[in-house]
Amino acid sequence: MFLEQIKAANDIKKIDCKDYEQLAEEIRQFLIQKISVTGGHLGSNLGAVELTMALHLALDLPRDKIIWDVGHQSYTHKLLTGRRDGFEHLRQYQGMSGFPKRKESSCDAFDTGHSSTSISAGLGLVKARDIKGEEHTVVSVIGDGSLTGGMAYEAMNNAAKIESNFIIVLNDNNMSISENVGGMSKYLNNIRTANSYQGLKKNVCEVLLGTKHGDNVVSGIRKAKSSIKHLIIPGMFFEDMGLTYLGPVDGHNIKAMVKVINEAKRVKGGVVVHVNTQKGKGFAPAERHPARFHGAEPFDIETGLPTKPKTKSSYTDVFSTVMCKLGQRDEQVVAITAAMPDGTGLKRFRNMYPDRFFDVGIAEEHAVTFAAGLAAGGLKPVVAVYSSFLQRAYDQVLHDVCIQNLPVVFAIDRAGLVGSDGETHQGIFDLSYLSSIPNMHICAPKNKWELSDMLKFGLNFGSPIAVRYPRGEAYDGLVGFRAPIELGKAEWIYREQDIALFAVGSMVKTAENVYAKLKEAGYKASLINGRFIKPIDEEAVIEASKEHKWIVTMEENVVSGGFGEKVLHCIYEKDLDVEFIPFAIPDAYVEHGNVELLKKEIGLDADSIVARIIELVKSRS
Repeated sequence: MFLEQIKAANDIKKIDCKDYEQLAEEIRQFLIQKISVTGGHLGSNLGAVELTMALHLALDLPRDKIIWDVGHQSYTHKLLTGRRDGFEHLRQYQGMSGFPKRKESSCDAFDTGHSSTSISAGLGLVKARDIKGEEHTVVSVIGDGSLTGGMAYEAMNNAAKIESNFIIVLNDNNMSISENVGGMSKYLNNIRTANSYQGLKKNVCEVLLGTKHGDNVVSGIRKAKSSIKHLIIPGMFFEDMGLTYLGPVDGHNIKAMVKVINEAKRVKGGVVVHVNTQKGKGFAPAERHPARFHGAEPFDIETGLPTKPKTKSSYTDVFSTVMCKLGQRDEQVVAITAAMPDGTGLKRFRNMYPDRFFDVGIAEEHAVTFAAGLAAGGLKPVVAVYSSFLQRAYDQVLHDVCIQNLPVVFAIDRAGLVGSDGETHQGIFDLSYLSSIPNMHICAPKNKWELSDMLKFGLNFGSPIAVRYPRGEAYDGLVGFRAPIELGKAEWIYREQDIALFAVGSMVKTAENVYAKLKEAGYKASLINGRFIKPIDEEAVIEASKEHKWIVTMEENVVSGGFGEKVLHCIYEKDLDVEFIPFAIPDAYVEHGNVELLKKEIGLDADSIVARIIELVKSRS
């Protein structure tokens, strides 16, 4: 096996070029085998095998720098830099990350996880290189889906001004997570199908090269700003911005790729290398269903089907069902997603109400301000977004939605710990950053029925409101507790004495377990579903302080700015005579790993909480 010969960066250069195709096949089979066991980003990596091989052949790592936009397509890069053994524990606790990590390898030039950042980061590395008088190549690899993010254009606008080499590889597979949308996608489609241009370019070059001094003429044509491309391809977007454009080139042709990268290295300025690839290449199920294999759970290689099929509905499934019902009842309900109709559960809504569904591409900032415009126009917009990605639109939430007090509902999926994707994807900050904004209201359901009730409440509320819910299976316990949703009102579930357990969202399930374990240990306790994080139910806190010696808060959010801090503020402001114990995520970034294991590590599982409560109660008694 040729793959076994690669133990460090640049080892690929020891392999004969006639064996590259076999190496690519070995890499694909290795990735399919490993990801079928661990889960991970399969489709994007299968599509970038030859592209990555060409980059490693044309560059000298770690001296040269590659920045992978998002980074979920970096698995082949990890293989070619000697991290083959790390795939045994890919995306597992204390194992290898599914994204580039500088602390993991000197060949990872920049940590990534969110989209549209690579050109900005690459430009920074270019400027640092030039200021320090160094000489090496910097390459930013960005997908066509990521080009729907505005940050990429801000960076390209700056990159057009530089006078030293900077390579931008556009990995064009016509997909982000779901199928691409918008003007840039159509523009790139036109380039893909411009056979007239490609044929004319080839014929002109062949004729000229057969004449005396023809090579000089060809070179002159290539360098000319007003080149033949402007006659055939309308706009020539990249060149009009001031960037040299090379391509499109077949991203699965290693020889052609190495050649064009070496050509790009000679350009004194920003240069875009446009590469066409196929997402999921080499694995039929991923080729047929690229969105399904973007982030795959463990699967059966023969069929492509998950090895652990879902038995219960997820919170995303519940949201999907409720949105379809609400859309049927009210024609003013509209839905917005940022390139994730499948991931957020809006695919069914799109199919049922296509005129009221909007996929804006990977553009969270635009999604939020667009929703503000819809609300100002009298509609009832629901923005479905992952917690981690809503961070990117903080200013738009504050400035465009909340200052005007517009009735936008934020359906925040994957709130709390999400597990295997790690630091860049953990949804552990939303309670903090949203709570800081006036006019924003925040609630979190304890189970699937409460999610339904909160969405209905939010659509008729008349002000900005966020409903945050976790990734994974929807809790179906506490069936008999379904008090009507009232703004800022908590729900008393079990009422006793001594210890008052206040929990919000996903932590209510944990708190129910804590309550049972405390009872077994001989302690009396009450369980309160906080429901609202902003505003909190101060009356419930005051009431609990009169009947209990201890108030305990539980949340799946960082401690700073979260639910616990608000309860503590109420205790101090009202001068309540009660002891306080908060349970939240420490002020730190949480790495990748199984969610239950991560909770145990940070002391947020039921056993750890019970042990800590009993320890403090005994010591302070």
